[in-house]
Amino acid sequence: MRRALSGLTTRGRCLLAAGIAAALCSLVLDERDLLRVAVFLVMLPVLATALAAGAQVRLLAARALVPGRVAVGADAEVRLELRSAGRVPAGGLLLEDGVPYALGGRPRFVVERLPRNETTVLTYPLRPVQRGVHHVGPLMARVTDPFGLAEFERELAGHGRLTVVPRVVPLSGVPTGSGLGAGEDGSLRMRSGQGEDDAVVRPWRQGDDMRKVHWRSTARRDELMVRVEERPWRGGTTVLLDRRSAAHRGNGPTSSLEWAISLTASVCLHLQRHGHDVRLVTETGAVLAGTSANGGHVGDVVLDALAGLTPSHGREMACGSDPGGGHELVAVLGATTPAAAAELIRWRPRGARSLAVLVDVAGWATGGEEKAPAPEEAARLLRGAGWRVAVARVDTTMAAVWSELCRPSAVSPEMAASPGGRT
Repeated sequence: MRRALSGLTTRGRCLLAAGIAAALCSLVLDERDLLRVAVFLVMLPVLATALAAGAQVRLLAARALVPGRVAVGADAEVRLELRSAGRVPAGGLLLEDGVPYALGGRPRFVVERLPRNETTVLTYPLRPVQRGVHHVGPLMARVTDPFGLAEFERELAGHGRLTVVPRVVPLSGVPTGSGLGAGEDGSLRMRSGQGEDDAVVRPWRQGDDMRKVHWRSTARRDELMVRVEERPWRGGTTVLLDRRSAAHRGNGPTSSLEWAISLTASVCLHLQRHGHDVRLVTETGAVLAGTSANGGHVGDVVLDALAGLTPSHGREMACGSDPGGGHELVAVLGATTPAAAAELIRWRPRGARSLAVLVDVAGWATGGEEKAPAPEEAARLLRGAGWRVAVARVDTTMAAVWSELCRPSAVSPEMAASPGGRT
């Protein structure tokens, strides 16, 4: 009884108190008519409470997110399906769905009438402004009686998951000769015999095509050998993302880290569309997408990995080994000191193609943040080691940064032979 009466509103409590007071007065004054009024005043909020409590236990709801995975700035829709197995008071049903701040304001609905055993559909839009894995919900319902004397709050639906991936911008062109097995460098390496043979042989098996018999091996081994065609060995491109919080400036969706993440996603998908096997790693060498074995992945894996990415607390660039695994490397770096640039140069093997985007994070800085080092000195060191470098500033578009990185640049033998190898 106490739990049921806890659902009384202020109006209901006042009416109940008035009924009790009237009942006491009727007993003192011996007025039967006043007692009848008192009984009515007491019973009205009690019945309203019973009606609202009975209605709330027969409400069902389901939530659907369409789509369940969107990019920053894109539109999504939440679809709520309500069903009543009982009678809902005509006073109305107030619904409020829990929506994180990054997805917009909390929607509220007032349902005046919910037909019995019929489904009512409510929808509202979402436009996320920040990447991440966001949880929508729970859906709370507030059931009231027609007179507003009692109300109950109940959770109708739990949480729904919305994955917000980084914004991807279209890019054009690829760095000259990039990608092992493709372009100038790849062609030279394949012609020079690096990688596995294009064809291998094995013993003949039942069902093998006789046209694939390798007669030279058959004569040498005195048994039927067939040729197995295999794809030429191809290396890959490793994209490195510097996610150190100390290397970036700004807060929220307008920070330099978010800009770097968006550029990284754009580069990964762009290279993959051009046939590159892409591997995504952090500044510590941790693999976010792809494997060191084959480097292959689909674009959705990259976007999902970047959606849930959090900044690291490390302050120094500590590779410990070649982050590119001997393959082509595209590094998206935040504030880079000469020492951090030297660390990258130290572990990159001589002759391996290396490209870097240095984000000038000073343009994203807000008041009170530590001053970031200028990128010019780090860029000079990297270029001196044979790296191709582009500097990204706050007013530079991602497409322009990528185009600068793809622009051919001559590297002198002296520069290429300077600290480009291991030390």
